[in-house]
Amino acid sequence: MFGLGWPEIAALVVIALLVFGPEKLPQAAAQAGKTIRNLRRMANNAKEDLRSGLGPEFSDFDPADLNPKNFVRKHLTADLEDDWNGTSATTAVAAPAYATSYAAEAASELGYGEIPPYDPEAT
Repeated sequence: MFGLGWPEIAALVVIALLVFGPEKLPQAAAQAGKTIRNLRRMANNAKEDLRSGLGPEFSDFDPADLNPKNFVRKHLTADLEDDWNGTSATTAVAAPAYATSYAAEAASELGYGEIPPYDPEAT
């Protein structure tokens, strides 16, 4: 829970007892619980409004995917896993006709001092 261990939680409880006192602590905890529930409800409503506003095309949209860490993890590691399993998204794209002759030449190892194949249409 938020990276807190038992010693930190115990320290927070002791501080709360000192600040609020034993009489007002249950009321403060109840108010904090209500606030957290209201914030969670507002966030869920905003998420549902966003999904309904985007339409059925984005039914699997998750706002957590917009976090840069999740975005990179989802898109880059998915490509790596596909490459590892031998199914790449780029294999579905057909190679141009001129690339096949160069692919055969590039498949062979170049010896020392040999010049790699050159594609004049690529420049």
